[in-house]
Amino acid sequence: MAYGKVFLVGAGPGDPQLLTIKAVKVLKEADVVIYDRLGVGEDVLCLAPERAERIFVGKRTGLHEVPQDKITELIVEKAKQGGKVVRLKGGDPFIFGRGGEEAEALAEQGIEFEVVPGVSSAVVAPAYAGIPLTHRDFAASVAIITGHRAGDAEKPVDWVKIANAVDTMVILMGVESLEGIVGKLLAGGISPDKPVAMVESGTYPQQRTLIATLGTIVKQAQENQIKPPSVIVIGEVATLGRKLAWFKQPLP
Repeated sequence: MAYGKVFLVGAGPGDPQLLTIKAVKVLKEADVVIYDRLGVGEDVLCLAPERAERIFVGKRTGLHEVPQDKITELIVEKAKQGGKVVRLKGGDPFIFGRGGEEAEALAEQGIEFEVVPGVSSAVVAPAYAGIPLTHRDFAASVAIITGHRAGDAEKPVDWVKIANAVDTMVILMGVESLEGIVGKLLAGGISPDKPVAMVESGTYPQQRTLIATLGTIVKQAQENQIKPPSVIVIGEVATLGRKLAWFKQPLP
């Protein structure tokens, strides 16, 4: 029996209108959809045929319903049963989506796969808050960093080195680690006056933006009860969110 084909599909940051045309096409032809919670709402899932099998493997901070190795095994198992298997996840599958690990497993098993890139919240959430990650006057370089390192990750984040190397830092999954990240940056000599923005629930109706400085962001985030999912932007461009905000006005 011939193996099926797996599509590693990015669902974008949450607003279903930001789903790519190719993602829509692939979903409409799916036999199986293996999906996460974040960025994958019912308005996206409903694009799959009624006959398609839907399997939730979503993960929340501190609570993993299905471990990653089990998710990978499930993708391989379904692919071996034949048909079109869609691995659907928020954002882009190759930007902290562990799509690379899943692709490696498929390649090792000789299973055909295709990557359908998605619009990453790292870019979209700041854009919806009126914050350009690059700007002729302020920023010519960007780094996208995870604020949450897996327990078995081999490569730690050198926060100060990155801060000194690029103009704009974009941090995903960093709300719960915010105090530690800020502490390392300040201890490493990064100015407490450096602008910081936090965009909570980017592209969703409840989106809100907090703009502060490195020295005040922890306190203000606590006072405003900023929660995940939030994208953190550190750099001069963060201040532009005060005058360029077009989707939701920033917090006072």
